Amino acid sequence: MRVQRQDIIDAAMALLDEVGVDGLTMRRLAGALNIQAPSLYWHFANKQALLDAMADALLAGMVLPPDDGLPWDAWVKAMAVEFRRTLKSRRDGARFYAGTFPMMDNVLRISDRIIARLRAAGADGHTAARAMLTLQYYVLGFTIEEQATLPPNGGGDGVDLKRIAQQMTAEQAARYPDIAATVMLIADDDDDARFLFGLDRLVDGLKAVIPSAPGQRPG
Repeated sequence: MRVQRQDIIDAAMALLDEVGVDGLTMRRLAGALNIQAPSLYWHFANKQALLDAMADALLAGMVLPPDDGLPWDAWVKAMAVEFRRTLKSRRDGARFYAGTFPMMDNVLRISDRIIARLRAAGADGHTAARAMLTLQYYVLGFTIEEQATLPPNGGGDGVDLKRIAQQMTAEQAARYPDIAATVMLIADDDDDARFLFGLDRLVDGLKAVIPSAPGQRPG
């Protein structure tokens, strides 16, 4: 029986969780499907095309907040939190998603909702597009760094930031006293709290360029 496109995407997502984005090759994927590598190219011209399809499949699990009942800024924050959760649902999710620009249903569905919500809040098209991309860049960048400190497949303890912070020498602390005074605070900080801090500051900035439309008030 000939392998179907969705079979390939499903197998690629499972393999991603097992070996990470660096270990995900077309040859290895073909082996997981018990087919020859050239058979994959009937469905995907190259690995980038496969990653685009995987990015769209990843967003299938992203649930946007309802349009009614939330001020636009609260809606945007809830969307960003959900985007981060979605990226973290797969190993290297943020890394493989970054750099993909698939014109596919899930990506278009979510992008359309975000743009519509920002325009309803009073943003013009250019501002809404820039705001959407700026939010995406923030969430992607934060999550790439976050996932880089996590162990593969959720096992082990990951990167010990406290141990790394303690490696600062007395000579370095004397030369760089401000970072020395806060390095353990950084190592002890909670990822969720740090993410929300940055997100709040970003949305505060958007309030300055998105005048609330009638019936749309910031939170």
